[in-house]
Amino acid sequence: MTPHQAVCHLADSFRAILGDRPLRSRDPDITRFLMRVYAFTLPIPWPKGVPTSAAVDAERDGTRPGDFDRDVAELTELIRRFVATDGRTLAPHYAWGTLTRGEWGRYAFRHIDHHFSQFGV
Repeated sequence: MTPHQAVCHLADSFRAILGDRPLRSRDPDITRFLMRVYAFTLPIPWPKGVPTSAAVDAERDGTRPGDFDRDVAELTELIRRFVATDGRTLAPHYAWGTLTRGEWGRYAFRHIDHHFSQFGV
């Protein structure tokens, strides 16, 4: 993943959270439950190379990088929209299901941090 692809991936992820880019949810199972506990509660970095949904993968069905400044501005606006929500209108996570507002906030922070850390941001 390139830095520009990460920007597009994060933007697609926020579009999914906000309901602008619906993702098909998977049924919860014990593996996804354990991943959710890991992702939200353990103070260790997320692992690299974990597969994501094709719909938010810039090399598959996700948004392809275009103009970098425009893509960053769009990601910034999506983050602003996310922060402004009360949490009741957020879509379920495609792998983890319905999240509380606090879990969504933690997920958003950890997801952004995971990708920005990849590139030293």
